[in-house]
Amino acid sequence: MRLLLVRHGQTRSNVEHLLDTAVPGADLSELGRDQAAALVPALGGLGIGAVTASTLVRTQQTAAPLAAHLGLPVAVADGLREIEAGDLEMRGDEESVRRYLDVVAAWLHGDLSVAEPGAEDGHAFFARYDAAVADALAAARAADVETLVLVSHGAAIRTWAGSRVRNVSADFVIATGLENTGVVELVGSPEEGWTCERWAGAVVAPEQAAATGAGAAAEPGSVF
Repeated sequence: MRLLLVRHGQTRSNVEHLLDTAVPGADLSELGRDQAAALVPALGGLGIGAVTASTLVRTQQTAAPLAAHLGLPVAVADGLREIEAGDLEMRGDEESVRRYLDVVAAWLHGDLSVAEPGAEDGHAFFARYDAAVADALAAARAADVETLVLVSHGAAIRTWAGSRVRNVSADFVIATGLENTGVVELVGSPEEGWTCERWAGAVVAPEQAAATGAGAAAEPGSVF
């Protein structure tokens, strides 16, 4: 099975470095819509047979051009939404962003009990994201689909991949960004395990990636 995890296109909240994690969230900016349209030539020839997005509007808007090109519906899964900011929602100051990213780092290093006030902890995040991936894979298998797209969010994709993919380490995820409409390409299955073949277009080695991995380094406010 081939799983393409696609980050949504740019929003105004991204530009303003706001912790915009709640449903429905911001619409795509003009640039974000252009980025979504560019997924058609980038991914349209890969044999994709299913497209699923989160419940935030920016992921559905990002998925729409590709799905329309492929003649596919966009399924919606709540489990693919962004890691919650809780009481930090829509804040963009440096301290708030640092606290949010510290939670992500703690989860990546195995402490799933950490959470911001008003937000889920790591146990809840992985439970809902794992379930959403499993449901999408089950539907794909039932339809004899080998390649599927999940349109999700920067922190969510990076955190899930850093904990569920055998050759992507926590240090790699913390040091490596995922720009708007960046793609993390995985092969495998939940039963056999996942291997990352490409991160934002750069090949990832079969052995565990080092901290200085592919793609641009993460910037505060760039991951939501």
